[in-house]
Amino acid sequence: TLEFAHMVLSGKVTSDIVTALNTFGPVALGLSGTDAMLLETEAHDPELGFVGSVTKVNPELIERTITMDLIPVIATIGADESGQTYNINADDAATEIAQSIGAEKLIFLTDVPGLLADVDDPGSLITAVGTDEVVELIDDGVISGGMIPKMTACLRAIGNGVGSVHLIDGRLSHVLLLELLTRAGVGTMVVSGRAEKTS
Repeated sequence: TLEFAHMVLSGKVTSDIVTALNTFGPVALGLSGTDAMLLETEAHDPELGFVGSVTKVNPELIERTITMDLIPVIATIGADESGQTYNINADDAATEIAQSIGAEKLIFLTDVPGLLADVDDPGSLITAVGTDEVVELIDDGVISGGMIPKMTACLRAIGNGVGSVHLIDGRLSHVLLLELLTRAGVGTMVVSGRAEKTS
């Protein structure tokens, strides 16, 4: 299973994203977490097999890529000191990478509009929320299920220096532009402390 994950992520998925970006010019470079030990990894839980947790990010390769005005596209496969490879949860890998390079923003593309006050009501989107409020929403059961690890990643990123985290619906055309270049945005922005406004 790990071999297939490695082939799909490092081969097909990374290649497809790089190719799509490079239609706008020579702007993207495909990397793997195993390149130059970019993502040092250990087993997350022996019962889960070769699922890994990042123990250290070595950001030099990312920084060099950015210095060359290239966009690094990183497959979330890491390795331990013995060379054993692991599949890493993409949200966790992105969070660790964002922290390591001091990113101003971390953006998660999801298949939902963002953080919803009511999971059955797409109109209940919370457009801005603070980390203090996220903890309260988890405690109150408003944030539950699969959204808990994603929001926990948001808390960890902001707690380690990332300026803000955005949850946006990757199915929408131009969603990055709409979130980042409009006053209202279209997803959920998570900031430190308490947000000025929630809805």
